Amino acid sequence: MSGSPYPLGLRLAGRRVVVVGGGAVATRRVPALLDAGADVLLVAPELTPALRAHVDAGRLRWEPRRFVPDDLDGAWLVQVAVDDRVAAASVSAAAAERRIFCVRADDRAAATAWTPAVTRHGPVTVAVLGGGDPRRAMGVRDAVRELLAARAGEPASDDAAAGAAPGRPSVPAPGGPDTGAAPVGRVALVGAGPGDPELITVRGWRLLTEAEVVVADRLVPGLLLDELRPDVELVDASKIPYGPSRAQEEINRILVDRARAGKVVVRLKGGDPYVFGRGGEELLACAEAGVPVTVVPGVTSAISVPAAAGVPVTHRAVSHEFTVVSGHVAPDSPASLVRWESLAGLRGTLVVLMGLKNLAAISATLVAHGRPAGTPAAVIQEGTTTGQRAIRSTLGTVAADVEAAGLRPPAIVVIGDVVGALDA
Repeated sequence: MSGSPYPLGLRLAGRRVVVVGGGAVATRRVPALLDAGADVLLVAPELTPALRAHVDAGRLRWEPRRFVPDDLDGAWLVQVAVDDRVAAASVSAAAAERRIFCVRADDRAAATAWTPAVTRHGPVTVAVLGGGDPRRAMGVRDAVRELLAARAGEPASDDAAAGAAPGRPSVPAPGGPDTGAAPVGRVALVGAGPGDPELITVRGWRLLTEAEVVVADRLVPGLLLDELRPDVELVDASKIPYGPSRAQEEINRILVDRARAGKVVVRLKGGDPYVFGRGGEELLACAEAGVPVTVVPGVTSAISVPAAAGVPVTHRAVSHEFTVVSGHVAPDSPASLVRWESLAGLRGTLVVLMGLKNLAAISATLVAHGRPAGTPAAVIQEGTTTGQRAIRSTLGTVAADVEAAGLRPPAIVVIGDVVGALDA
């Protein structure tokens, strides 16, 4: 096929897009389709935990089987995210018969459409095609992003170098240049922020563009994964609540093994690496193995998500304190490390992360120990994203109101008078 590709922006809102495959490539491509509002049909015998989370949240439909040509009926676009060339060719043939554009991860030359290297800067979306060379496209894309950031007054490129810069937490590699030791890669623990891909820090994004391996949690913004280079190894370390989970020891092993192989590894975590994120455990595992680590703080959902819903965690003459607590363990569980009776006596703001499952028990415990049942409460689901939903309630009724509204994780619970502090 000859000729230059014709650039086009597809408006996919409400239109059927079929994705064939449920592995790492699909994990990277699906978030951009969902962000575009596409009606996504995913066809694959098995899914990564991150994709399964989209299914469970009702964002897309999944057919747990192999592709059949009828899957393309009514589709406007198909993305083939499998490495089986025979299977990919059969999808291409079915798409060609129906005059549906087909993107192929396995063979760009055989595809009728290409996915560009994309960067987003506010309302501006820049898509770069590199003449079939993904690395060229990524290089130009990154240069454009740096230019847009500079024009907006953000910090220019500084030290996206091997180790941490002065003032940034780091664990050095053992020995020095004269030890004769084999080259050791490095690990960066990067906080991705609460959900909006533009809320990752500039340094975090730069390290992500350098990465050769990305180990990502379920809560990281999917659009960040869509911007990774095609040759980046994506490890889905999703921890789906009450579902599939990769043991923390296995995550630690992956970080160490890839770094020992000389790779640049980014451990991408939702929010901040150290706020209920097990970043400390991962740093210690790398330090024990002699792997250098850079820690890049992230915007924690404990503060940013309430702010996105119009709730400040502190406010003059309303609250002089706020407490952040994990609610993943029930108050009456022997495993709980939280003194809920003490929290009930505080006058400030209480922010509960990972507490939706135990919300009824948490609210009842706080009321039983003296926090008034009429205390204002708010629950914000998927804060800072296009899927954000929020309800206002009181401590005594919030659990029932959440159930009635059908809210689901991830969600932040805020308890205190600040919930109504900004109401007009």
